[in-house]
Amino acid sequence: MPSETPQPVMVLVRPQMGENIGGAARAMWNFGLDRMRIVNPRDGWPNQKAIAMSSGAGRLLDEAQICGSTAEAVADCTYVFATTARSRDLTVPVMTPEHAMNVAREKIAAGQKVAVLYGPERAGLENDDIALANAVINVPVNPEYASLNLAQCVLLTAYEWMRGAADVAPERMSMAGSDWASQGDVDALARHFEDRLDEAGFFFPEPKAEGMKINLRNMWSRFPMTRADIQMLHGMMRQMVRWKDRKDD
Repeated sequence: MPSETPQPVMVLVRPQMGENIGGAARAMWNFGLDRMRIVNPRDGWPNQKAIAMSSGAGRLLDEAQICGSTAEAVADCTYVFATTARSRDLTVPVMTPEHAMNVAREKIAAGQKVAVLYGPERAGLENDDIALANAVINVPVNPEYASLNLAQCVLLTAYEWMRGAADVAPERMSMAGSDWASQGDVDALARHFEDRLDEAGFFFPEPKAEGMKINLRNMWSRFPMTRADIQMLHGMMRQMVRWKDRKDD
């Protein structure tokens, strides 16, 4: 059975290729959506090409509702979006996928049932289909090539649904098994370098030595270093000192 997670229903209207139905199922399941309805699939149902393409999301196809018309597919819905890349001679709100899914979230939270219509691959939704919708979703694409694959369109909408529903940080740091270096770690590294560079006569001339040390410490402080970084830099300095000592011998 479909999950209990509140979500919109994705309605594929007269899809022409089983591969695209399977691709749409994958796109939905990538982002936690599992309520699919299919209106008059051209090649009949079930469709082996759709199953093969679904690649692990076959459950969505098993549970998909097959409908005889678009009106039947949205009969129990209180708010319907229609996706289209073309301008139509209809007076209707036109939204980006991001805004549409925010609206969908508000409607569903208020107890409404929301559907999103996707048209057939060759020509998209007909005006008769769009007339059943409360709003249109229009993806901002290259106006010289506005054609989107069915699965791509589902993917864009599903992504915006999850992006708004999940608490996903816009950026995160992958720490690769390490932790951020503490100020004590950075101070120990700075002292290590200062001591060795001092021995090597780096801080010259003498009147500028203190300023050079302050600049060096400031440089270390500006670097967002992990403990692994600190250990590697300590090791590099120790190895250079050992190499110098061997060379002098």
